[in-house]
Amino acid sequence: MTDHQELEKSAQDKLQGRLVYLASEDLRVAASLLFQAYQDDPLFQQIFQVDKEGYEQRLRAAIREELSAFWQAQHPMFGVFEDETLEGVVCLTRPGEHFGDSRVWHWRLKMLLTAGLVSTKQLLEKERLIKEAMPVDNYHMVSFIAVHPRYQQKGLGDLLVRAVEHELEQDETSKGVAVFATRPQYEKFFAARDYRQVAELEVNGIRGALLFHDRPEQ
Repeated sequence: MTDHQELEKSAQDKLQGRLVYLASEDLRVAASLLFQAYQDDPLFQQIFQVDKEGYEQRLRAAIREELSAFWQAQHPMFGVFEDETLEGVVCLTRPGEHFGDSRVWHWRLKMLLTAGLVSTKQLLEKERLIKEAMPVDNYHMVSFIAVHPRYQQKGLGDLLVRAVEHELEQDETSKGVAVFATRPQYEKFFAARDYRQVAELEVNGIRGALLFHDRPEQ
């Protein structure tokens, strides 16, 4: 991925914002945006132990490590910018490169040191359950998607979904793209965009819907 490589204009249609691949210098701001979006997520609250001191630090550290791992593995990460302001982010893994049991050892070590043993084990368990429930082997997986609260209701969520579809179209090995939604509004958002539920999972007592969008037939 090159610095601020802009997606072709057809991926943007008439929606506002400049859609680009994230550059390394964007990761810190992207991590901050994602923390704001996911700090109230019930699954993240469970995994990172919201009832214990240091929840915010553990969650921030985990998001930073995730983005760093994505960057090093060159997984697709997109941002929507208005001038120099990052308004939305979506991150996804490529087919055949979902982490789960294949997480590299240095990621596990960093997560153990920053987020703790319990949180790291629960993250890996979540990914194992998702992998076992998937109807196909080769697929993209949306790991994070968020629009800053200040810029919501502008159609930026649709722009991020179109970025995912653009990536799907570019990779013929992928059978589709999946997302695990733990909040009803997220489930409704993706269901309205042709994502079908393939499983209902319970992770650490938190219910979520595993949704899948099939690759369009050529």
